[in-house]
Amino acid sequence: MRMTSSTIRTRWSPKRDKATPQHRRAAKAAAAVAAGALALSLTACGGDDDNNSSGNPGTTEEAASNVTLPKLDGTSLEIAAVWTGAEQANFKKVLAEFEKRTGAKVTFVPAQDPIINFIGSKVAGGQPPDIAMLPQPGAIKQAVDRGWAKPLGAEAQKELGENYSQGWQDIGKVGGKQYGVYYKAANKSLIWYNNQVFENAGASEPETWPDLLNTAQTVYDSGVTPFSVGGAEGWTLTDWFENVYLSQAGPEKYDQLAKHEIKWTDPSVKDALTTLAQVWGKPDYIAKGALQTDFPASVTQVFTGGDQPKAAMVAAGDFAQVNIPKSMKVGTDAKVFPFPAVGDNGPVVSGGDAAVILQDSKGSQALATWLASPDAAQIQAKLGGYLSPNKNVPNSAYPNAVQQRIAKALIDAGDDFRFDMSDQAPQAFGGTPGKGEWKILQDFLKNPKDIAGTQQKLETEAAAAYGG
Repeated sequence: MRMTSSTIRTRWSPKRDKATPQHRRAAKAAAAVAAGALALSLTACGGDDDNNSSGNPGTTEEAASNVTLPKLDGTSLEIAAVWTGAEQANFKKVLAEFEKRTGAKVTFVPAQDPIINFIGSKVAGGQPPDIAMLPQPGAIKQAVDRGWAKPLGAEAQKELGENYSQGWQDIGKVGGKQYGVYYKAANKSLIWYNNQVFENAGASEPETWPDLLNTAQTVYDSGVTPFSVGGAEGWTLTDWFENVYLSQAGPEKYDQLAKHEIKWTDPSVKDALTTLAQVWGKPDYIAKGALQTDFPASVTQVFTGGDQPKAAMVAAGDFAQVNIPKSMKVGTDAKVFPFPAVGDNGPVVSGGDAAVILQDSKGSQALATWLASPDAAQIQAKLGGYLSPNKNVPNSAYPNAVQQRIAKALIDAGDDFRFDMSDQAPQAFGGTPGKGEWKILQDFLKNPKDIAGTQQKLETEAAAAYGG
């Protein structure tokens, strides 16, 4: 995954719109999410397991058996994803259980970002993987439009219907047909922080953007750089922008910008970039070398170095836990608060990774069915750094109280969510390293004074990608 980018980034807006019942439902659900998020920084309950992938929970022997799978002895399958490190290792345990139950052999194929280009090269060479984990709805549509993706069969759809809200099913559809199983989700409206640094500085968790700026100054005055930013990976910067924009401009504008129904030269984008510049425009507020810092390092440098780490905070999704050292206990040493409200309410941005079949067969359909089951998700949930949109994964499967609250908030939100904006965009604009929105926001991080120029570049690239 591009830590997701991988990632799910499910966007929830707590902003209330009284105009329609749909918006009232969204506001109610978002409020539930925000309420859950506000409790995230509480000290984890006693007896919590380790916060990352090196703990013992989640062995295949413990896996439940609630899904029927065929015998696949002699079948070989390939599944491609951009996941690396602990995330890849944990997912392989899920695949190992599938192998145990079916007799199939499954090979994990490491892919490069953007995965849709990687898949295209494999298709051109006549050797596409059986399944690809696609991190954007836009990528699923591209795979369908190009004739690569195959619809899910009856068994996989049955699992989806039993285990997923209608909203999560719908974002895996193209033209009314079901193509994607959203196996992995993420709450990306979180800021993780080093509790010792906060205590030493006398800093408190902020609830609003002005509070965040005050907290940053307090931390800075104590001798620690406030923020770590993984600017080497452009998607981390789109997350910052989306959180600010969703809270400040509101859900309707967010939806319009996501579909390019309004231009990136809109005053609402100027407002969001101006707000971002209040942090990005202060070099002393961001750890040095941000544009050379990848996502895992941006997390690690907050939680290493004792009470003098390279930075005190990092804006990162729930999946950041896999990069927090074992020595830092989540809920005690490593804490988290919801991304502060810029407008009337705080944002909730999510995203996800969907399993999409590229080679239709009994084996690939069975693997998709497995990934839609609570059995599969429960294995990875126990290992930490993972969040499932599967509503039948028991909350107790998550390894600590912090992640249990994050997971509960996601499930409680039901159908009323919004997906990450850049993940909805065409790949060329919202999901390609060194190009489009990723590159333009990297340039903006380097020069946050150029707001008008940044807007114009974003609009030019978006217009080309969306087709005018």
